[in-house]
Amino acid sequence: MNHLSEAANKLRASLNHIFSPHQEIVISTEAAQPHRMPSKSSSSPHQEFVLSTEAAQPHHTSVKLLSSLQQKFVISTEVAQPHHTPLKFLSSPDQEVVISIDAQPHHTPSKFLSSPHQEIVISTEVAQPHRATQWRDPRISSLPLPVLNLRHPRRSVVSCQPSLSKLATLIFSFALASLSAHAQTQPWKQIPIPPLPAFKPVQPHRVELPNGVVLFLQEDHELPFINGTILIRGGSRDEPNAKLGLTSLYGETWRTSGTATIDGDKLDDVLEAKAASIETSGGSASTSMAWNSLKSDFDTVFASAIDLLLHPTFKADKLQLAKQQLETGIARRNDDAGGIANREAIHIAYGPHNPFSRELEYATVDAVTVDDLNAWHTRTIVGSNLIVALSGDFDSAAMEAKLRAAFAPIPRGQRFPPFKATFTDPKPTVNFVSKDDVNQSNVLIVGLGTERSNPDYYALSVMNQVFSGGFGSRVVQDVRTKLGLAYTVEGNYGASYDHPGIFVVEAATKSATTVAATKALLAEIDRLKTEPPTPAELSKAKDQVLNSFVFHYDSPDKTLSEQVTLAFYGYPADTLEKYKTGIEQVTSADVSRVANKYIDTNKLAIVVVGNESQITPALSTLGLGTVKNLDITIPPPPGGKQPAE
Repeated sequence: MNHLSEAANKLRASLNHIFSPHQEIVISTEAAQPHRMPSKSSSSPHQEFVLSTEAAQPHHTSVKLLSSLQQKFVISTEVAQPHHTPLKFLSSPDQEVVISIDAQPHHTPSKFLSSPHQEIVISTEVAQPHRATQWRDPRISSLPLPVLNLRHPRRSVVSCQPSLSKLATLIFSFALASLSAHAQTQPWKQIPIPPLPAFKPVQPHRVELPNGVVLFLQEDHELPFINGTILIRGGSRDEPNAKLGLTSLYGETWRTSGTATIDGDKLDDVLEAKAASIETSGGSASTSMAWNSLKSDFDTVFASAIDLLLHPTFKADKLQLAKQQLETGIARRNDDAGGIANREAIHIAYGPHNPFSRELEYATVDAVTVDDLNAWHTRTIVGSNLIVALSGDFDSAAMEAKLRAAFAPIPRGQRFPPFKATFTDPKPTVNFVSKDDVNQSNVLIVGLGTERSNPDYYALSVMNQVFSGGFGSRVVQDVRTKLGLAYTVEGNYGASYDHPGIFVVEAATKSATTVAATKALLAEIDRLKTEPPTPAELSKAKDQVLNSFVFHYDSPDKTLSEQVTLAFYGYPADTLEKYKTGIEQVTSADVSRVANKYIDTNKLAIVVVGNESQITPALSTLGLGTVKNLDITIPPPPGGKQPAE
């Protein structure tokens, strides 16, 4: 018994030597029957090696070796006849390695086939049936391979033949070496990442005409196209309360009505024949006209665009068609729970009477007339309100001459006044919209954001990325991945150009987990203020912000568009070039500082849209006072008209 124990200890020590010094191998042997002896070997927590031998008959021996979760190695030998021994080695799902021994008693070749890129051949040859090659790893040469049965020493078990010992040891050592090399190399971590180059996008040529019209010209000779845009100050935020929807109707009717020389339908046919387009639209801060065409058709398409800009004819039938389209949207605005949640969150964040949260209704749309469209056009189409931008295959000097001739006659006029509005932080309330036809809840936590001119904009951008910037962010990892409380989790600390954006954290969750998901979102907001980002979080967030930023301006068109936007809102032309430096200088302390400065849970409101009968526990358990039920009823059209469908 002592002899067997000593042999087992030596075997353990020898196999430990085969493994790397960073692993510890535990070997145990058990045998319930004389013909069965399993042997187990466990390594580090990341891998498990099992070495077992089983033999039902003296001529049948199987040996199995299981490694880590990533790979599975199986070594088996089966002997049906004394002269035939197949042996298979199965590795990870990505490859199959086969070792076979198939020979006459005097000849035993063994092949080791690995991946398609290599072939390793191990062969043993025996000249006579009675002659066997004696081979042993020199590291364990002092130790014979005894038959071990610690529990039942009196019982006989199957012993390994020298040839099997040789092959098993070779394969065992090869498998461990492969695993160790794979774990240590991790080649993707060795790929050099060069520093980002200086951000120097090619800037467009800027010209300001005496009448206030600003021109931006960006040459791009890659394709024979020319694209143009006219940005016009004045948008939906400047509409009177009684005529909400005015600029949307204006943008739609302007293009479909056409001009005094060609109506909108005929203009459609002319442009279609040239594969060109002219479009008009209305936005929150501006209205716009855009056109594009082949270089060869630029003169004629541009002439049509200028005709539409200077000589529109707003038609009553086209206005009525545009109204019907808006009214259809009003009738269906409560169909989608997510749309309801976003709309009501904006109302609460900005206040019900703020220009950015007003909602157009049947009555306000119906109140808009053709005279209102003409008056809006006269007020806004003046030189000091226009920014014209062109990109494409042209010569800047020649194009500038054409634009000067087209826009110089426009009177300078009075520039649209700067936007002014009052913004008040929301109260810490729970606001609920009941929607009985859903089995989930849309949860939004909202407050005011900031402006891009804020010196802390860079730190807030990094904070936003740490908190909610994609699948690796804190709120997604904790609320979605770890807690499993939501299948959609998003967030953003909004920053607009000339007014505060909105800070919002939202989740879509099962009705039964509404309260739990809301509490988890609030907890993540608190954690953002108390736990500064780790060095890894900070580095990752800054890299993601900068990498995504570059792709916003990776073409001449994109750079031109951003320069036009900066000019529209009065930002310096080098704002983009300063962005990279600003982000790189953000520290973990900066992120913690702005989180505590700009996020106040006492100035955040909660909006929930869901099925009240399925929300358990009730929203009142959030402890934020009485839950306010929001009325989303759509006021009917004036004069007894039927709502649009």
